[in-house]
Amino acid sequence: MLPLDGIRILDLSTVVLGPYASQILAEYGADVIKIEAPEGDSTRRTGPSTEAGMGAIFLGVNRGKRSVVLDLKQAAGRDALLKLVDTADVLMHSIRPQKLAAIGLDPQTLRTRNPKLVYVGLHGFAEDGPYGGMPAYDDIIQGLSGCAGLMERQTGRPQYYPTIAADKTSGLVAAHAILAALFKRERTGEGSYVEVPMLESMVSFNLVEHFYGLHFEPALAGAGYPRLLNPWRKPFRTQDGYLCAMPYTDQHWKRFFIEAGEPALAADPRFTTIADRTQHIEALYEIADRIIATRTTAQWLEVCARLEIPASRMNRLEDLQDDEHLKATGFFSTIDDAAMGRLRFPGVPVQFDGQRLPVRMPPRLGQHTAEVLASIGIAPAAAEAQVAASSTTAAL
Repeated sequence: MLPLDGIRILDLSTVVLGPYASQILAEYGADVIKIEAPEGDSTRRTGPSTEAGMGAIFLGVNRGKRSVVLDLKQAAGRDALLKLVDTADVLMHSIRPQKLAAIGLDPQTLRTRNPKLVYVGLHGFAEDGPYGGMPAYDDIIQGLSGCAGLMERQTGRPQYYPTIAADKTSGLVAAHAILAALFKRERTGEGSYVEVPMLESMVSFNLVEHFYGLHFEPALAGAGYPRLLNPWRKPFRTQDGYLCAMPYTDQHWKRFFIEAGEPALAADPRFTTIADRTQHIEALYEIADRIIATRTTAQWLEVCARLEIPASRMNRLEDLQDDEHLKATGFFSTIDDAAMGRLRFPGVPVQFDGQRLPVRMPPRLGQHTAEVLASIGIAPAAAEAQVAASSTTAAL
């Protein structure tokens, strides 16, 4: 039995934030019904694929779900959704609240209909602020939340993180917020309205360490943790590649300098304590960069293991499938699909009772429409008509 077995989630969200959150919940065992417009989620057409409508980005955030096509612009589609709401534990969406209210799918209406429902709004911004209701994408949130500014401070030019960090971080926040709301419902019997705003989620993420001196009144230092903003904080170049090394404690640095034949640096007052090193972090990393360049990666890995200094080689994305640890733990999974052939997926990172959770196939567009509608009392002929009408609308 998977941890969320028996929980039904209606997911009206698209792109990455919501689908990533609901994929996590699906992997934990929830029955996630992905409600799609007739044209389907835009990520179905994003990235390479061996089948139309099953793009690479879609595959990455929609595993283990069922797809139901409903045209919410039509009365029949809204009526079907309302019947599904009666059976659901969670409804989540990334649609602007004004649009849902206009068609009677606002939180008050649906929670009145199903008082146990956990209604989750995935928004760009908290509704009660001046940005409330504005559209938002990952790039916008990265710019507003300080991500691009952090990169500017480290590299000299503003740029976004080379990953959809705001979407994925907010997706993780959404997943644990939904679990908390479900836990509360188990105790009280009542659902909740949960709002997950991207901007606030990403600001919270960035300021864990970077609020720094601004915690105090008056401020004891500016915003930004110096060690992370240091332009020398990067993999160290060796004679034949790169090393990711992290001497951290006083003993780590002392051993490192003595091994390097630099005993004077081991006693240098700039580097003897963590407070001193923080103040002189740029000089410290520049010296370490010079020292590490004198040996090979393998030599430094041996040294660091002997000195108990955390270190590793640098993996590129293409290397991850062959990483010895990930192979030994069975992290990557494959699925043999009759139409698409062999597909490879990263696995579920957590384990329950020593078991890694299974990876299941993402759904085709509308694959489960007839099946799910029949389960809520919509006759097979009516369900088939809904599918046919949706297909016609999508073609148009």
